[in-house]
Amino acid sequence: MTVLPAPIALSRPPVASVIAALPPEARPREKLLAQGARALSDAELLAILLRTGLPGRPVLTLARDVLDRCGGFRSLLRDPAASLEGVKGMGPSKRTSLLAVLEIARRAFRDTLADGPVFESAEAVRDYLRLEYDDKRAECFAVMFLDTQHRLIALETLFHGTLSHTIAYPREVVKRALTLDAAAVILVHNHPSGRTDPSPQDVQLTRAMIESLALIDVKVLDHFIVGAGQPASMTDLGLL
Repeated sequence: MTVLPAPIALSRPPVASVIAALPPEARPREKLLAQGARALSDAELLAILLRTGLPGRPVLTLARDVLDRCGGFRSLLRDPAASLEGVKGMGPSKRTSLLAVLEIARRAFRDTLADGPVFESAEAVRDYLRLEYDDKRAECFAVMFLDTQHRLIALETLFHGTLSHTIAYPREVVKRALTLDAAAVILVHNHPSGRTDPSPQDVQLTRAMIESLALIDVKVLDHFIVGAGQPASMTDLGLL
């Protein structure tokens, strides 16, 4: 009888060793699959989107250079098409990929707010408004129109202004609320300066909007000011 040798147990190398043995351009993808997206650095996440680097300049190096130039994800996503124009290795394909990611994030937040009462997702409201208005270089005034259950019908920018101010007309907001059959609204405007503290004019405009919309039984739930950091809520500030 022939005796076969006992099978040899093959031990798998640790995940970290496998990743370390990969070429630099493949590591972020493999690390994500092995450890999850949260384990990746900002540069590694960006490298996955960029996909390729340049001769002598691996994609991770390109990703780090881009983030350093832009000052991180927040600045990068404010206006990727403009901020990356002329950066070597960041052609139209890579810039459009970043724009697509930004739009996907906007739509995901919008769907969340359309599925349930907006104030059940207060952080989603703030994140959505930052994605929509953080990159604006001039002041604008927008309105979130809500149904009877305070679900999002639409977010519309109704007035555009200058670097320092915009003029909003309550009559036009009333007309649009009637057209959309809205039951409530959230007012929104941005401060390109980055400051989110309401001005006396902001408070005055809010009161005028409340009075005008009350005539058609539409309630103003809040007024957000978008700037640097989290949007400020007039309700939270006790001004509404």
